[in-house]
Amino acid sequence: MKITKVECFVLLVPDYRADACSSAQDDLVVKIHTDEGLVGIGETDTNPWVARAMIEAPGTHIMGLGLTEMLMGKDPTDIEGLWEKMYIGSAMTGRRGLGICAMGALDMALWDLRGKAEGKPCWQLLGGAINPGGITPYASLLPEGDDLDTYTRILVERAVKAKKLGFRAAKLEICIKGPYSHNSLQIPDDRECAKIVAACRKAVGPEMTLMVDVAYAWADWKEALRAIDMFADQDIYFIETPLPSDDIEGYAKLVKASPVRVAAGEWLNSRFEFRELMDRDALDVVQPDVGRVGGLTEARRVAMAARDKGLAVVPHCWKSAIGIAASAHLAAVSPTCTYIEFLPRELADSSLRKDLCSVELPVVNGQIPLPTAPGLGITLNEDALVKYRVQ
Repeated sequence: MKITKVECFVLLVPDYRADACSSAQDDLVVKIHTDEGLVGIGETDTNPWVARAMIEAPGTHIMGLGLTEMLMGKDPTDIEGLWEKMYIGSAMTGRRGLGICAMGALDMALWDLRGKAEGKPCWQLLGGAINPGGITPYASLLPEGDDLDTYTRILVERAVKAKKLGFRAAKLEICIKGPYSHNSLQIPDDRECAKIVAACRKAVGPEMTLMVDVAYAWADWKEALRAIDMFADQDIYFIETPLPSDDIEGYAKLVKASPVRVAAGEWLNSRFEFRELMDRDALDVVQPDVGRVGGLTEARRVAMAARDKGLAVVPHCWKSAIGIAASAHLAAVSPTCTYIEFLPRELADSSLRKDLCSVELPVVNGQIPLPTAPGLGITLNEDALVKYRVQ
C-alpha cells in the first residue's frame, strides 16, 4: 500500500468573530489517500491557511523539504518512521510551532488510515487499552456574551445543561481578562472570576468535577496565586493556562504554591517542549493537544513521559469530533489520563463543530465507551467540507 495523494481543506464558519477566544470557528482537515482506496482523516488546531502551506509547499533542499513530498509513494503503515522523516526533513522550516501542528494532522490521518487497513481501532495499534471501561470526557464550556452579566448567566446555564446531558465534569472557560479574553471583554478585578466560579459551583452542586481555564490571564505567578486563592474553596480540579506559555520559572513557582492543580500544554509542540516543564516540576496536569503536539505518535510519547513523572494527563481539544476521537484513543492507552476535553455539539456555538462529522464517538452515561470501529471511528460529513471550505 502506497500514499498517492494528500488533500488539505481549510474550513471556516461564515459568522466567525475575530475577537472570540474560540478556535472551533475554523479547521484544517487533511485526507491521506492510498492506491488501495483507503483514506485517513486528521486535523490540527492552528491557523489553517498557514498549516496548509506547510503541508503543500515544495522543498528546495534537504533541510527544508515539503511534508507532502516526503509522504508521496511511501507505506502509510510505517507511521513512526514517517514521523521521523517529516521531523528531520522539515527541521529548518518546522521543528516547533507550525511545523509540528502540520505534522500532527498528517500523523493523525496516518493512524486512522492504518486502523482502517488493519480493521482495528487506533488504541489497539497504540499498545492496548489501560482502562478498558471507557474514557471520561469533561464538557468544555465557553459562553457567548459581550458583557459580564451575560457571560456569567450563559456559562451557568451551560454548566447546568452539561450536567443534565450526563457529563460528570465540566471546564469553565472564564476568559474575561488578559491577551486572549473572549469577545473583547476586559474585567480586571479577579474577584469577578471567583464570583463566576462560585455561581457555577452552586448551580451544579458538589458532586460534579469543575475545572477553570483563564486563557493566560495573569502576568506573573504571584498575581495568579492571589486570584486562585479567591476560588480555591470551590473544589476545583485544575486551573488551566494561568501564565504565558514560556514562563517556565513562573509555572514552577506557582505549582509549588497553588492550592489548586496547575494545568498547561495546549500550545506545546513536541515532547521536547513538554520535557522543559516536566523536568522543572512546572506542571501538575499535562495537556497535550493531539494535533498540535505532533499527532498520536508524539502525544503518546508525552503521555508516557507524564506517567514516569507521576503527572496526570488530560488531553486538550477545542476542535471537532476528529480531534475528540484522537484524544479518546490517546486516553485509552495513557496510564495517568483522567479526563479528555470535549466540546459538546449541544453546547457549541460553532456550526462547524456541529456539522463536520456525521458519525462521532458517543457519550453514554457520562463516558465514551472504548471505540470498536477501525481507525479513529469517525465519519466526515462530505457536505460540510464543501459548505465550510474556503480558499
